[in-house]
Amino acid sequence: RVPHFPPCNPNLSEYTPCHDVDRSLQFPRERLVYRERHCPLEESEFLRCLIPAPNGYTTPFRWPESRDMVWYANVPHKWLTVEKAGQNWVRFEGDRFTFPGGGTMFPRGADAYIEEIGKAINLKDGSVRTAIDTGCGVASFGAYLLSRNILTVSFAPKDTHEAQVQFALERGVPALIGIMATTRLPYPSRSFDMAHCSRCLIPWGQYDGLYLIEVDRILRPGGYWILSGPPINWEGHWQGWERSKEDLSSEQNTIEAVAKSLCWKKLKQRGDIAVWQKPYNHEHCKKSRKVFKKPRFCKAQDPDLAWYTKMEDCLTPLPPVSNITEIAGGERAKWPARLTAIPPRVSSGSLEGIIPDVFTKDTVIWKERLAYYKSLNNALNDPGRYRNLLDMNANLGGFAAALVNDPVWVMNVVPVEARVNTLGVVFERGLIGTYQSWCEAMSTYPRTYDLLHADSVFSLYDGRCKMEDILLEMDRILRPEGCVIFRDDIDVLVKVKTNIDEMQWDSIIYDHEEGPMQREKVMVAVKQYWTAPAPAQTDS
Repeated sequence: RVPHFPPCNPNLSEYTPCHDVDRSLQFPRERLVYRERHCPLEESEFLRCLIPAPNGYTTPFRWPESRDMVWYANVPHKWLTVEKAGQNWVRFEGDRFTFPGGGTMFPRGADAYIEEIGKAINLKDGSVRTAIDTGCGVASFGAYLLSRNILTVSFAPKDTHEAQVQFALERGVPALIGIMATTRLPYPSRSFDMAHCSRCLIPWGQYDGLYLIEVDRILRPGGYWILSGPPINWEGHWQGWERSKEDLSSEQNTIEAVAKSLCWKKLKQRGDIAVWQKPYNHEHCKKSRKVFKKPRFCKAQDPDLAWYTKMEDCLTPLPPVSNITEIAGGERAKWPARLTAIPPRVSSGSLEGIIPDVFTKDTVIWKERLAYYKSLNNALNDPGRYRNLLDMNANLGGFAAALVNDPVWVMNVVPVEARVNTLGVVFERGLIGTYQSWCEAMSTYPRTYDLLHADSVFSLYDGRCKMEDILLEMDRILRPEGCVIFRDDIDVLVKVKTNIDEMQWDSIIYDHEEGPMQREKVMVAVKQYWTAPAPAQTDS
């Protein structure tokens, strides 16, 4: 029997299953546990309906215009402009929001702020390619780093500022709903070149520095941590921050002490910005454990395990080195050579079955596959037609790598059920991604992505969860008129097509790029444009 998928109630147009406010209130407020992922567990809780776009929803502005403006009908949260009045974050102008590029810590604009950071860190030589912005606001920091060839994953919780991540995604900037609370961030160790916090309200000094310990885990050797806002430069701001000198001084001293215990080096504090650097290896750090009893080095837990994995108050050890000048884990090439250079995790032989030759061939294969996709869907040849892309089973990131010259960004998902954990390779290539189980909903808003790529997703999840639930999640996060490219065995695709014919998607199955004798086929589907009905008029 083919399921029927009716439209959901219009008031569910922004439904985020794993960050539902009503469900979150069942969980402890201590350490902000209630703001973490809490997904529906019982089938009776699953929505088996299609999330509508809000009435008046309009095709988003194309990049780069979208960086600076979005339609009000798409993100109808005018209150944010009131709450952030005077902070130059976002303005409401008629039928749209505009983003001046400012923010609480960017009074001269995000570009000028990034230039200040560039005086402490070389942001131009390709050594910094991936960044993470904690408590990102509307992600202006990440938006303005894009012009410098730096890809930023921005995240913020769904709370009183619930629309901020939604604004970021509507702008065409990578973002996820997330929070630093009790579980690890969904990234492997040694992922990011740079981490950033500007007034992000994370209590860095509390819980024995647990959150800085987690930042250390996800920073690559030699990576940077940037902090601006309280308590940095408290001497000049303490009255405006309405906190005592003693309180702010104590907070800064605690942060400095935690950073030292992690063996970070403070590079510079200039004005409102402070920059620290993680060591390239842990040779000196091992000796300093005699001075710093905490945090101890972790022993048992896999440093790349990060899906519902509790944070630990221990320092993730870097891979061993043969001498004090060596970079732990291997040196990464600078961008753009980094994209196709053999990643250290591959050259070291740490991933089962993935040798340099496999990696090189994968890169070539995906260039050929992308060319084939563009012959099937001409919209892929239209620059700006698609901006936000999601690869649901990214493997080595080959699909994203093939798209590097197109004006798009790709969120590369490595499913937690995948046989080999390859997400570290994705980051070593200078790409971004996250862990995810497709038996659950993603930590993002409806209508996040313009194009989804589903390579063998349904074969991977056969017997693990229902096909219809994965397809409904795909429908939730796909924009109206968005595209899905499926690759899978023909028998699987026929079942998928039967379901999506009931979901207001148009689809066509094509032969494999190597011809009709291949059992694997390609299906291209497009979600039809439809929105929630207009609210009924009432007589006054």
